[in-house]
Amino acid sequence: MNRKTQIVVVGGGAGELELVRRLGAKYGRKRHDIILVDKNLSHIWKPLLHEVAAGSLDANLDEVGYRGHCYRWGYRFFQGSLEGIDREAKTILLAPVKDEDGSELIAGHTIRYDILALALGSVSNDFGVPGVKEHCLYLDSRVQADRFRTRLLNHCLRVSRAMMNDPTANEQVRVAIVGGGATGVELAAELYNAAGALRHYGLEVFDESRMHVTLLEAGPRILPALPEKLAAAAAHELGVLGVEVRPGVQVVEARPRQLITKTGDVIEADLIVWAAGVKGADFLAGLGLETNPRNQILVTDTLQTTVDPCIYALGDCASYTPPGEDRPVPPRAQAAHQMAGTVFDNIVRMQQGKPLRHFAYHDKGSLVSLSRFSTVGSLMGNLIGGSMAIEGRLARFIYTSLYRLHLIGIHGWVKATFLMLVGRVNRIVRPKLKLH
Repeated sequence: MNRKTQIVVVGGGAGELELVRRLGAKYGRKRHDIILVDKNLSHIWKPLLHEVAAGSLDANLDEVGYRGHCYRWGYRFFQGSLEGIDREAKTILLAPVKDEDGSELIAGHTIRYDILALALGSVSNDFGVPGVKEHCLYLDSRVQADRFRTRLLNHCLRVSRAMMNDPTANEQVRVAIVGGGATGVELAAELYNAAGALRHYGLEVFDESRMHVTLLEAGPRILPALPEKLAAAAAHELGVLGVEVRPGVQVVEARPRQLITKTGDVIEADLIVWAAGVKGADFLAGLGLETNPRNQILVTDTLQTTVDPCIYALGDCASYTPPGEDRPVPPRAQAAHQMAGTVFDNIVRMQQGKPLRHFAYHDKGSLVSLSRFSTVGSLMGNLIGGSMAIEGRLARFIYTSLYRLHLIGIHGWVKATFLMLVGRVNRIVRPKLKLH
């Protein structure tokens, strides 16, 4: 009996879920064994984590359980964290899976592969700033978003109780966000949306005026990926909400409830969020693959690693610089989606003995949601040789459509359509905030 071709995908992000869905749908289980490996049991779309952190989105309703998804689409799922790769034996080593109390649930073990795709995402880049790891919160995962929401609600409750005891007290929840990219801007706006709704859920004396958000950006302006006009419009909208936008401010140290700037200013905050950029996880540099200084795996124009054609890398953990460009493809959801399509095609072509397809990144623009207040962005990017600036309802409609396309990519048209309908019902019948 011939051995099955084993295709292993490590990492369960949006592009990777689409990849294993398409592989499972094409090959099934007869002659191929498609395996997804991830340290978590479920997936949530990373661009939504700022809503999870603010409580505007209940992740339990939007997450995708890998075990149910793999049953539907004909692949297998293993929980575990990648610890090493033996390229000669063509195996990956998974670290032990442990319970909350530290007891071992699943021993470390190896998984064979014929073709391996690494899609391990990214983590926040602290740029070596002292104190960031110890005193700042990140939004790289659902666990981190849940942790932020819990601490945020605790501080809101503290302020509300203080105001009830003394109506003249000038108590506030102070949040400092380091990084004026999409994550920082969207979180800042979403916090005011959540603060305005808390009065309906037991915190009668709490409102937007009790929330003070400071958004710090080391560069000359926020949202450097957008045209300057749109970035200025976003900064204006944030200012109207009450966000203190401070461009040109470099943080050099983080302390308990304090940020120290390069000019010596001290910024006090109850909660500090670090969203100043991303990099590959540190362990990627030790896998025996070629990486850049940001721990991203270097790949060729077919998205194969530079040292092993049987190993692909895609998404935020991969670094590919197109010919004639001086910068690699940016770590965005649209890039991961496009890379997943190329990796799928090349896995199929590799087994058919056909020439592999070269990856070509098509910038479709950027959209930034300021919660229910506004949406700004640019469309098409280099597809038309420039940008088309959009704001308001059209931008909001397109922003929402991106999530719908994500659902279609990982579930297919039929289930995605039902999930969209369920989502509409949930917005009507469920609370607007997740308060636990």
